[in-house]
Amino acid sequence: MTVTVTPSQAATAGQERPHVARQRPRWAELREALQLRRPTLNPVERRLGTALSIGDLRTVAVRTTPRAVFDYVDGAADAELTVRRNRAAFAAVELIPEYLSPVDHPDLSTRVFGREISMPLIFAPTGYTRMMHHEGEAAVARVAARHGLPYTLSTVGTSTVEDVAAAAPGGEHWFQLYLTRNERLNAELLDRALAAGFTTVVLTVDTPVAARHLKDIRNGLTIPPSLTMRTLLGMARYPAWVLNKLTTAPITFASLSSITSHAIDAVRVADVVFEPTLSYGHLAWLRANWPHRLLVKGILSPRDARRAVEAGADGVIVSNHGGRQLDRTPATLTVLPEIRDELGSDATVILDSGVTHGQDVLAAMALGADAVMIGRAYLYGLMAGGERGVERAATILREEYSRSLQLLGLNSTAAIARHQVRMP
Repeated sequence: MTVTVTPSQAATAGQERPHVARQRPRWAELREALQLRRPTLNPVERRLGTALSIGDLRTVAVRTTPRAVFDYVDGAADAELTVRRNRAAFAAVELIPEYLSPVDHPDLSTRVFGREISMPLIFAPTGYTRMMHHEGEAAVARVAARHGLPYTLSTVGTSTVEDVAAAAPGGEHWFQLYLTRNERLNAELLDRALAAGFTTVVLTVDTPVAARHLKDIRNGLTIPPSLTMRTLLGMARYPAWVLNKLTTAPITFASLSSITSHAIDAVRVADVVFEPTLSYGHLAWLRANWPHRLLVKGILSPRDARRAVEAGADGVIVSNHGGRQLDRTPATLTVLPEIRDELGSDATVILDSGVTHGQDVLAAMALGADAVMIGRAYLYGLMAGGERGVERAATILREEYSRSLQLLGLNSTAAIARHQVRMP
């Protein structure tokens, strides 16, 4: 057999391979290369240490919270189309950077109602918060205060306005109001919020009746959770959650204790408590009886936004209740520009529903929002690790927002403009 040798092979034939000097590795060098770290013994810190995004916090929350409770937070109404539309709208946004505009330390702050907040983020009202984690609303209010952000307490929260004011005395607190069928109770709620130093009332208008949450129906969820055989079996996998619930104060509708003295099916609470004939007459009554700032939450059309402001509201919250009320409504991000154009620059416009990333905040600001609200995003953190989990959620969103401003070449929140965001 004939073997053909190429010129390059012939040139290198017979040459020895180059010698590489070797040495015995030293322990100090191995230790530096291996980057050995002291193990984190605290399970909460260990879980949160792996969370780099809100999605990661959601994954941790699945492992730490009973299925019925997690489904209540994560689920939505009927076929859950709206909640998916919210996320799809943010995912479709294209950001247009302006390079050669280096930014070392962007100014994240903005002003809402003339007051400076550290970034355009507000903690939204969420019901039954101590069901997710025993630290509940107090933990969320403390994190908000530390970050210089407003916190909104829900009428169907598990803490009172007095509890929140005591937990975070230096924070800015808002009160989300569901007008009930009881006029005396409505007036009492306002008086207590005013006495506790709350600065803003948020009237939610998209809950005349309860939506159908199929997951909650199938799970048999009640507020507070009923310890039936079925729920006990479901909760047995989460002994820490069960222990915390059994050894802390009972979960109740703290602000509504006078009219909800027993467990209520979670899908019926609106039917039992809320005013089904809510109208502009009720908004006029609220404007006459609340001396400070007033927002209307649940607005999805320019016409409703205009009517709310003309009826005395200082602004609106563009919201579809996170997809938890009327299904098949539009994503809030898609209607935000129309509502801002309708109201002009005078009224405050806040976007709610679907915000899970710092770039979502940026997109909403570019399309006309003065700030955004987050709900599920911090509840995932709360379920994952109580107050430390909420802190982690706020830190993640702040870092994402800051980095995105830098990558866009913007030195401040005030520099965000509509041409930097493109919608399909």
